[in-house]
Amino acid sequence: MAKNKIYLDNAATTYVAGEVMTAMMPYFTTEFGNNSSMHSFGRAAEKAVARARVQIARAINAEPNEIYFTSGATEANNWILNGIMEKARSKRLLVSSIEHPSVLEVAKSLAARGYKVEYIKVDENGIISVSDMIAKLSRPAALVSIMAANNEVGTIQFLNTVANIAKERGVLFHTDATQALGSVPIDVKAMGIDALSLSGHKIYGPKGIGALFIRNGVDLGKYMNGGHQERGQRGGTVNVPAVVGFGEAAALTMRDGPANFKRISKLRDYLISEIESKIEGAYLNGHRTQRLPNNANFSFPGVEGESVLMMLDFAGVAVSTGSACSSGSLERSHVLRAMGVPDAHNQGSIRFSLGRSTTKEDIDLTITELVKIVKKLRGVSAIKG
Repeated sequence: MAKNKIYLDNAATTYVAGEVMTAMMPYFTTEFGNNSSMHSFGRAAEKAVARARVQIARAINAEPNEIYFTSGATEANNWILNGIMEKARSKRLLVSSIEHPSVLEVAKSLAARGYKVEYIKVDENGIISVSDMIAKLSRPAALVSIMAANNEVGTIQFLNTVANIAKERGVLFHTDATQALGSVPIDVKAMGIDALSLSGHKIYGPKGIGALFIRNGVDLGKYMNGGHQERGQRGGTVNVPAVVGFGEAAALTMRDGPANFKRISKLRDYLISEIESKIEGAYLNGHRTQRLPNNANFSFPGVEGESVLMMLDFAGVAVSTGSACSSGSLERSHVLRAMGVPDAHNQGSIRFSLGRSTTKEDIDLTITELVKIVKKLRGVSAIKG
């Protein structure tokens, strides 16, 4: 087992930045008031929540009163899809075929309740098929939901294009921007985005906190009955420390993001180049250039992704796989399947997602271990590439 661990799974979660922890700490100890309380402790907490709302709004060019705090992007996605569809006159929902499970599972639930759900195709790079989207919008629909950037393969969508197509046809547009904040320029006003989901733990903020942007004028209705928190739309005591941390993380991302991601992009490109030059048959999944700066998703035909993951973990390198062991059977990635990636490639896919602390030495050590592991597994594998 390696002594020094290398973390290349930042798409799953990031660590909490030091500045974020510093901002949060007073709201656990000295400024611990409930922001709904009218006394000085409550007013101090509410002031902090209001500041965080402004910080997050600025990150996407929204109005502060369009930001609603949630427990994460999963809740935000559930809220927007269920809320819009239950109130809409049309019962048709369009989602892309490569969405996160927090969208696809809601879509499946809506379909079981009688709503019409249709899936927009993507090309071999994970880019939305504009022609398929236009064809599906030839009939009335209530909502289109397309993620800004894919969590598995890192492909970034052309948000301006897809949002405008929906807007021109009078259909509400939602995007899950969980992976995109700070990496992809987002201006909800200029892009005509009606709703957008975010999560704190992807941008060096705390877990268990997210936000839903809802454009003023969009009738969504209550998500959770209870008190009057979040302007009466979502009951429940506000997690003030987490909200403060999320706001601080958003502000830091907008301040430092361009420089950080420029450096990380170079490391990503170096990682891609090294893998392609040193591992025969390695196949890069997703768009080669239109991709997140920290993402490199590779297939290694002839091996199982889980075996690579576990052996890398034993060597001290943390990565993730697009497939998962479920009930003893290997499940293929729905994202790679939608992109038309062959099963042999799908089964051996590994996602490397870099972060602020990733170094060139980390990449070099990872490549050294990866080359040995793939060679070893191919020598004993019954899987045919």
